[in-house]
Amino acid sequence: MATIESELTRICCGNIGADVRALARFSLLDWLGCIFAARATPVALAWARALNADRHDVLRSAMSPDRTDAQGAALALGGLGNVLEMDDLHRASILHPGDTVCAAALAVAMRRPTSGPTLLAAIVRGYEIATRIGVAVAAGGYTPFYNSGTCGVFGAAMAAADLHRLGSAHLADALGQAGMQAAGIWQCRLEPGFSKQLATAHAARAGVLSAELGAAGFTGPQAILTGEMGFFKSYYPGADPAAVLDPQPWAISRMSYKPFPACRHAHPAISAALALGADLSSPVQRVDIHTYRAAIDFCDNTAPETADQARFSLQHAVAVALQKGAPEIVDFAPPALQVPATKALRGLVHLHVDPEYDAAFPNQYGARVVATTADSTTHTATCPAAWGDPENPMSEADLIAKFQRNAAHGGLTAKAATNVQEAVLALADAPDLGALAQSLAQSLVPQQETA
Repeated sequence: MATIESELTRICCGNIGADVRALARFSLLDWLGCIFAARATPVALAWARALNADRHDVLRSAMSPDRTDAQGAALALGGLGNVLEMDDLHRASILHPGDTVCAAALAVAMRRPTSGPTLLAAIVRGYEIATRIGVAVAAGGYTPFYNSGTCGVFGAAMAAADLHRLGSAHLADALGQAGMQAAGIWQCRLEPGFSKQLATAHAARAGVLSAELGAAGFTGPQAILTGEMGFFKSYYPGADPAAVLDPQPWAISRMSYKPFPACRHAHPAISAALALGADLSSPVQRVDIHTYRAAIDFCDNTAPETADQARFSLQHAVAVALQKGAPEIVDFAPPALQVPATKALRGLVHLHVDPEYDAAFPNQYGARVVATTADSTTHTATCPAAWGDPENPMSEADLIAKFQRNAAHGGLTAKAATNVQEAVLALADAPDLGALAQSLAQSLVPQQETA
């Protein structure tokens, strides 16, 4: 008899067209740029110490199949994608699937014979199951659980299981074991620390382990989502289980990408502020941001003291956008937080819950910014869909440019970054991952070793 779990896996294991697999190249490229950019952050350095990474470079160890197994690589890779808040987002599920799915898929694929199309298909399927479960649990908005961890583990398991070519019975076991390891609560956003990165890293590794358990015949609960003590009733009692089966295009075709290194909830306001910039002919005396409640809950910080806090500050992100244009990574670093003009403008920003935007969340993330200038003129810009959303997408050229900037920030040479970029974009026709593995290994060799 068909169950929600079996129907869900049937959907996710459906035929994937070449056009959809091609989209997965950009999800992988975007995630790689995010982890490259985070390579030398305090999170990455602490992570490297904890994992005893070679030369304190967690990426170098993870990308070397002779140094780490798939679980170890997924754990290492899964901790970096969300550090700088540039990871992809699926809005309706309030979920960043790339952090877990790409980490698990790449960790497994680099350690077994895999073609480029096979890797891309695994990523598509991982995104699909994670976001479908995420849509069901996000029906009422945020809960105390961190969806990227709790739902992301299913995506990681699906991607890894697909690469292991598990049949339906073993796949069901793998997903059951993934649910047994689902973890992540939002206390991590209320206190400073690296636990958000731990949640995605754990989910990536647990997904790989789940696939390996399934392959070994290590049986798991079949009603892991809908059982009396299953995932939905235990973690998300307000979930809508039937939503996982709703007819939808492949999730990877509906992703949002972040052009700016800040919480996605700040992006609609940033986009609106950028639209205002050219119209402001005199000094700003007041800024009013009208947006949805979750954006304010996450990003209300008039006086951020750290880069992490600044990335979750509507006031800072909008002040930067009004003063200098599109925010960059350096604009959230501690020195930028102390710029007198930026500090002054942050203090002039006022936040308001807009009922219309609030009702549209989480399916849409919108904002309206009103700037009042010294001549008492008001200037208004609205953003129903931020740049990078499916309705206002970043082009392929935009995503490539973002990858190049992030790779450079992570210390890659222009040649090394381009080699990785070309290898990823060629995956749709690649008979194996040789070119990708070589480009990744070469990009992470310290420059003194190549002299």
